[in-house]
Amino acid sequence: MSCCLLEFCRVQELRPVREFLFPNLRTTASENNNKNKPDEEMNWEDTDWGSWDTADAKDGVPVEEESVSQSPPWLQDCAVSLSPCSDLLVIAREHKAVFMSAKWRTDEAGQEEMTLAVSWSGTLSTEDGECVNSVICIPLASQKRSSTGRPDWTCVVVGFTSGYVRFYTESGVLLLAQLLHEDPVLRLKCRTYEIPRHPGVTEQHEELSILYPAALVTIDGFSLFQSLRACRNQVARAAAAGSDTVQPPPLAYKKWGLQDMDTIVDHSSVGVMTLCVFDQMKNASILGGFHASVKGSPPAMCQYVAVGGGPFTGFYYAIEGSSQPLLSHVALAVASKLTSALFSAASGWLGWKNKSEEEPVQKQKPKVEPATPLAVRFGLPDSRRHGESVCLSPCYTLAAVTDDFGRVTLLDLGRGIAIRMWKGYRDAQLGWIQVCEGRGEGESVSPTFPRRHAQFLVIYAPRRGILEVWGTQQGPRVGAFTVGKHCRLLYPGYRLMGVNSVTSQGWQLHTQQVCLLDPTTGVLRTITVPFHLALSDKKSERGKDMHLLKRLNTLLRSQEVEPDILESEAQSALLDIKHPAIKKQALESLLANKNAPVTCLANITRALLDSLKGQDPEAVEEGLLQLCTSQLKLLQLYTDIQSLHSASSSGPSTEADAELTNQIQQDVARIQPILQCYTELMSRPSVSFAQDAGGVLPVRRFLSLLECEAGGAVRVARGQEADWTRLGSFFFWGCLCGESPITQVCDTLQNSGISPQQLLSLLLSVWLNREREVLKRPEAISHLQALLTALSSMPGAVDKSWDLQCVSPWWQQVRTACSQSENAGAALLAALVAHRSAKSSITRLAESKFQSEWEAVSLELEHWAVCVRQLEDLLALHTLLCLPCPRGSPGGAPVRCSVKTLLESGRGGVADSVAKWVFRQDLAPGLLKEALQRRGQGHSQEQPAEEGEGNTEQPHEEKSEEEDDFHRAAELLLSVCERFPESLSPDLLFSHCCWEYVVQWNKDPEEGRYLAWAVEHLRLVTSPHIQQGIAVMMWNTFIVKRFSAAAFLMEKVGKAPKDRLCRRDVGMGENALTSFLGSCSQLLQTLIEADAGLDEVSAPELCVEEVWGGAEGPASIAELALEQRGVHYPLVQHHCLLASLLHAASAFRVRGVKPLSLFDSKGKNAFFKDLTSIQLMPSGDLDPGLVSLRQEFLLKVLTGWVQAQGEAAEAVSCSEAGPLDDSWPSLCLDLGPLLQVNPDVLRRHLVCELYSQGLDLRAEQVMLEVEDKEVLGSQLLVLTGQRLAYALLHTQTRPGMELLARLPPMLCTWLKAMDPGGLRCPSVPLAFSSRLVSRTVEVLPESHAQYNLALHLLEAVDLLEGEA
Repeated sequence: MSCCLLEFCRVQELRPVREFLFPNLRTTASENNNKNKPDEEMNWEDTDWGSWDTADAKDGVPVEEESVSQSPPWLQDCAVSLSPCSDLLVIAREHKAVFMSAKWRTDEAGQEEMTLAVSWSGTLSTEDGECVNSVICIPLASQKRSSTGRPDWTCVVVGFTSGYVRFYTESGVLLLAQLLHEDPVLRLKCRTYEIPRHPGVTEQHEELSILYPAALVTIDGFSLFQSLRACRNQVARAAAAGSDTVQPPPLAYKKWGLQDMDTIVDHSSVGVMTLCVFDQMKNASILGGFHASVKGSPPAMCQYVAVGGGPFTGFYYAIEGSSQPLLSHVALAVASKLTSALFSAASGWLGWKNKSEEEPVQKQKPKVEPATPLAVRFGLPDSRRHGESVCLSPCYTLAAVTDDFGRVTLLDLGRGIAIRMWKGYRDAQLGWIQVCEGRGEGESVSPTFPRRHAQFLVIYAPRRGILEVWGTQQGPRVGAFTVGKHCRLLYPGYRLMGVNSVTSQGWQLHTQQVCLLDPTTGVLRTITVPFHLALSDKKSERGKDMHLLKRLNTLLRSQEVEPDILESEAQSALLDIKHPAIKKQALESLLANKNAPVTCLANITRALLDSLKGQDPEAVEEGLLQLCTSQLKLLQLYTDIQSLHSASSSGPSTEADAELTNQIQQDVARIQPILQCYTELMSRPSVSFAQDAGGVLPVRRFLSLLECEAGGAVRVARGQEADWTRLGSFFFWGCLCGESPITQVCDTLQNSGISPQQLLSLLLSVWLNREREVLKRPEAISHLQALLTALSSMPGAVDKSWDLQCVSPWWQQVRTACSQSENAGAALLAALVAHRSAKSSITRLAESKFQSEWEAVSLELEHWAVCVRQLEDLLALHTLLCLPCPRGSPGGAPVRCSVKTLLESGRGGVADSVAKWVFRQDLAPGLLKEALQRRGQGHSQEQPAEEGEGNTEQPHEEKSEEEDDFHRAAELLLSVCERFPESLSPDLLFSHCCWEYVVQWNKDPEEGRYLAWAVEHLRLVTSPHIQQGIAVMMWNTFIVKRFSAAAFLMEKVGKAPKDRLCRRDVGMGENALTSFLGSCSQLLQTLIEADAGLDEVSAPELCVEEVWGGAEGPASIAELALEQRGVHYPLVQHHCLLASLLHAASAFRVRGVKPLSLFDSKGKNAFFKDLTSIQLMPSGDLDPGLVSLRQEFLLKVLTGWVQAQGEAAEAVSCSEAGPLDDSWPSLCLDLGPLLQVNPDVLRRHLVCELYSQGLDLRAEQVMLEVEDKEVLGSQLLVLTGQRLAYALLHTQTRPGMELLARLPPMLCTWLKAMDPGGLRCPSVPLAFSSRLVSRTVEVLPESHAQYNLALHLLEAVDLLEGEA
């Protein structure tokens, strides 16, 4: 047992802390990292993430920690303080500070560990130019009876260069501020109550000491404690209810002017001391001569030690009563009033003033009381040496001082002399550790002879990166550790404030004395020093024992020692150790060694037990004797079981066993098809480790898993499931494989004292957790039946008073284990075996009681029937869930569940598991519907397994592998649906698939296909009640927030936004936004249709299978959907209209139109409200200007669609289906009446756009629906003229010129006025233009003013076509 440096906490977020306190370091690092980059490559990502990236990463060091390690030693330039309770760490620099509070978290191994995370950061300075010089964290004791002596909260005391001392809470709320002296605060130190170790030791009072360059202020601890509590309570009241200010009690302090020293940099307040009579008489005779008078009792004095220069160390003594304490009236500062709080001129504390007093008072300086002069009594003069710091020991008798020569000097404060000096410790940081002698280690421990204490000095040399522990006063170095060069040694030197001699009774609070903070990794370590290191090695018997223990540990760590030598050396060392506690520790180290063979351990333990039995019974420690006895018993058990592994299996089975085995084989044959399919899926290659259950169990692990209790019983220690599996494999795997005799193994385990219930748990653990190997060994089923029978026959297994109408705890344990297991195949086999074994036992019990041939009916068998059916259903479900995912699918780990988890997941648990499988398989809604439509075709349960075995025997060999996989999945899905007819009804399955896809889309909004498929699944639900409820939940939970963000963004930019804006405001790219808006439109349309169909059908009744009727848990999606309130139809239609407009604007990149501006104020106010609420909707005729804007928007949408059609016609192939959908024209025409836009205007515009694009055939189809033919004829006449002008005037062909010369002058003038640039496709066949002119003549009436012009155009086109 030696010094240890143990990690007990880890500081998180050190990199952000450093960046906050040292912003210049981050800027410099960023510039250095990017100085070689061109300007166009510099972006925010480089400056944010690449500042401290390193090329070579160290193994095992996180990136964040390594990045901090590359920085300069920044922590040495900060004021750092750690609370003695280790629950608050404060790091401050200049005017900024960071508070870090303790939090508990669970690591990867499942262990709880403490971390320090940032709880507050900000600026502490309130005066111009002031900076933080010193900071300490003082925990205040709780006054509650239930937590006496425990910390209530922690006060952070900060000293500034302006002279102010301010007190804060853990959350950064300012409580008090005081200006006691106008010089900068150099150092803050605290002294708290300590229980006196001896009756003659003076009881020290609590105080806070504040050092200035030429003054020392001490604040009474009791007064400070009461004031801080009152201020904190008042701040809480003011923050909660704004109550009136309550004046706290005054604060008592003393102020001393330290004289006769040139410079002072640090101090220590030693406390009250009283001279002995001899020293009193000596001082009196020296000062007053031979005739000096001596007082009857020596005066009490407060001793202060100051370090600096001239002299190097000064000792000050202030006689009690020589200076009256000053009373400072405390005022309060509430958090909300911090910036406006003013300093009181009378007392110096922060206070409240009315508005009329603010200006004059704010300009006044707080009153500063004068200091009482205090001359130095004596010192250690050294003109060239300057002290840097002083560290007081916990017993107040010693102090260690560092200086600028790199020396560490140990002072005896009672005599005022230096008694020891260490050299070579420049910039050293000091701390003290006080160790109390453990109970039972001293020869006599009583109130008369209290336990001894030892003092150790801790020295951290940052320049050498070493941490040393020295015994005092002249003791040797007892420990040395190599640490980093940038660490910080944290030594508070105090404990809780507010504790007195009454509240400290029975106080067991543990506080860290010395901590080492490593900024490289953020680890906080504490130093543990055993008491015996303070003892002399020559006279300490314990020291000899520790030497033997170290020699034994060295021997055990050696890898090349022969077993015989190891046994002899270890036995000799163990027997030579005298102290029982060390001997026990040595034995535990030996048993925990991984290299020692079991025979060696058994022999050494037996020898130690024999030596203990040969001693005086009263001198032998009972705990050590029990340890030897129990460990020897466990070692013998390990040896016996290990020897049985090599024995041959024996024992012919009886006729009853053969009959029972036959029945089990029949049950297994019934489930063989689905079990074989499940086995094939589970036999795929997977990663395994050497530490898995199949490995050999080391003896040390075996000993750690078993515990011996009083009375000889052996209990398996509750640990992780993997440990139980390994122990169970050590006991039973040989039996399950037929390699070990079952009867002998069970007899050995029974004789060891392990209860049958724990043996049964171990057997089930190995059977269930080693499922892959069990399924490959069909013969293991019969061995499991034999083991169950043997364990059931043990005394204490099955209760003898078991009645047929009661549930047996033994068999209930088996059912519970099978129901909680996620390995469905092994659980079902175990349940079948246990069911038959229980039934056989019940039959024998009934025959012995009733002497009847009737079959016994019991409650136990009913439970088994339900359990077996549930496990069969679970096996079918697991077979489906274990199907491999096809290529290109989202994939992911298959969902593992048990009977227990299915029952606890509620009625929707099965559907939710299948929905997750559908998502992993990337199964389209149409394919899922196709697979479910086969449900009524009478597929048998065995068909999936047969199809899984022989896909190559299909009659159609031309099927692809993907089709075969789909058919296999469909057959397995049907088999599961047949087992869960209610839980997997089509509506429930589609509902959960819809919800699963929308959840996955919410995780990755870029995958717009997920949301589209979610809406498709929703449309496949036949019940309008469920459809409406799910649509409302989807809208409220996932859609409306992003939908409103998209609407406001498009309204702001007046067009379809760019990708960057979409990602910033909506959280997805521009392409995903188009798909999202289309899915929103489809969702709202589905909601409208569902609302319209509510009255036609009644709400469905959701049921569950009989064996799964005990399901309890969260409501299913369908149940939640049925609980939703009905929607307001006009409001849904209103949102659907907006969704269609947004989708159109995004799909065709419409510019210059703001979607929300197409609605009046009522319409805008109704948007994004709860769909179940009734809103004031727009009604009546709208403003013509608004209607004009709507019409313009729809015309732009039609134009965009026609352009997309033209581009698709020119392209060889087109893969996009959104903008090219032919439903857009009909959608615009449907939106026309809703927006009060004339649909005929839209049709005419569509016809003209189609002709302009050269899509004449489509234009002719739309023309049939136009009502105002005359206006359309005029528009088509212009299009015809543009086409003819392009053909005659722009192509410049000879026939064209000749024809132009023959045309009437009026027609020529009109054609020259036409601009073919308005046509998107001017070059069209003359046959199309001829048909266009004919259509134009047909629609124009003869009385039309341009009818003759149309006839001339017809003649010109005919002539041009004839010459062509």
